[in-house]
Amino acid sequence: MRTPTAFCLATIATGMLAWVSTSHALPRPPQIDPADFVTVVDNPYFPLVPGTTFFFEGTDAGEPVTNVTFVTHSTKMILGVQVTIVHDQGFEDGVLAEDTSDWYAQDKDGNVWYFGEDTKQLDHGGNVVSTEGSWEAGVDGARAGIVMLADPEVGDQYRQEFLRDVAEDSARVVNTDASTCVDYGCFTNVLVTKETSRLEPGLVEKKYYAPGIGVILENTVKGGEERLELVNVTTGG
Repeated sequence: MRTPTAFCLATIATGMLAWVSTSHALPRPPQIDPADFVTVVDNPYFPLVPGTTFFFEGTDAGEPVTNVTFVTHSTKMILGVQVTIVHDQGFEDGVLAEDTSDWYAQDKDGNVWYFGEDTKQLDHGGNVVSTEGSWEAGVDGARAGIVMLADPEVGDQYRQEFLRDVAEDSARVVNTDASTCVDYGCFTNVLVTKETSRLEPGLVEKKYYAPGIGVILENTVKGGEERLELVNVTTGG
């Protein structure tokens, strides 16, 4: 039963507690205990099966964009936790514009944590022009956040990442039983979150997660014109 207070104290894993807020205040995530984590990521709204590739297509300010997300077979140790490495590439009008490795791990209760990213922005010649937004939990005060709750409920808010003035995204659950169609198909029981960042106060994005698949749609609803939808999924890569 959820507690009728400004904050709901959620048990994130054995011996580790984090605040899942039901108000607008978002405390920092807790310290990480490696004993609280497992080596698979099988949350139904955020499954990461190595060898799976997700293909997205859409537009950004009227220009065509595509995104390829590959769940690698590689892992990395961060703060004593084995994280899954996900390789994400963003293309603008067919040209690689962003190349990122994201790091995720799941705790014993099924919550998926985000441990950071190594991101590079490239020019049309393939040259790295920026690594802005890169961070790693445990480095320079950065702390892991939650990217998907084990049992999300409407109104839950949580930090997805935390490094002051570098990575401050947060999410709020706005629907847990939506019906949504994208190029890849139509889905029910879709989870919808609204994402914001203190660093971009005018930007609001909604993400749609289908059970057994993960993200199927990303749509900027304020401060931008980007929309990406899932068009294909392959396995065994």
